[in-house]
Amino acid sequence: MKNSNKIKLFIGLFYVFIVCLFLYFFLSKFGLQEITSYNFLRDNRIYFIELKNSNLYYVFIIFLILSILWVFPFLGFASPISLIGGFIFGKWIGTLAVVMGLSIGATLLYIFGNYFLKDFIKDRFLNKYKLLEIKFKRAEFTYLLIYRFIGGIPWQLSCLLPTLFNVKISNFFFATLIGIIPQIFLAVSIGSGLEKIVDENTKLPGIRDIIFLPDIYIPVLAFFILILITVVLRRYFYKN
Repeated sequence: MKNSNKIKLFIGLFYVFIVCLFLYFFLSKFGLQEITSYNFLRDNRIYFIELKNSNLYYVFIIFLILSILWVFPFLGFASPISLIGGFIFGKWIGTLAVVMGLSIGATLLYIFGNYFLKDFIKDRFLNKYKLLEIKFKRAEFTYLLIYRFIGGIPWQLSCLLPTLFNVKISNFFFATLIGIIPQIFLAVSIGSGLEKIVDENTKLPGIRDIIFLPDIYIPVLAFFILILITVVLRRYFYKN
């Protein structure tokens, strides 16, 4: 238990250090007022789109690596990277890049948790999710796939909980890869819609104008429908 606490403390300190280091270098180059302005977003959109058009393969690889690092070791969650992926690459390539990056990062986090945090996770969560252990033993990949699709658990924790059930690494990776596609595609679509808004407007449009654009309200509406579906499914998946 002491070793688990030490590892947890080390991870927490390392994460805070990396975030502070990133913010220091980023804010030393760009002022806070600058990065919150619409012109900053528009100007950098042009830069990234031109870079993508001239070096799609390299930009894709760099984004993929950053997406992996975003999940492990930075412990980031899916929404920001999904919006950025849609903003830069569009719906289809963005979905591919984000899903691959998050799946690889989640698998690395799962492997790390399986080796270093297993006892700690068992002490904290085994009793709460005891029912899932029975389900995973019954049909590991199928329930992993459902588990990934319905969500309902913070992203980082959802990557670590399967350590309780000793699931195969390959099953974890492919279940994650397939299971997160619907919600990631919708989030990426919103990011792609935002890119279109920036492209077509020299000034920031009103919030009402943004919401009622088809590129925004259609994926947002679909996202809420997906949430309602997963809420219903969670009642059956997590019930005793």
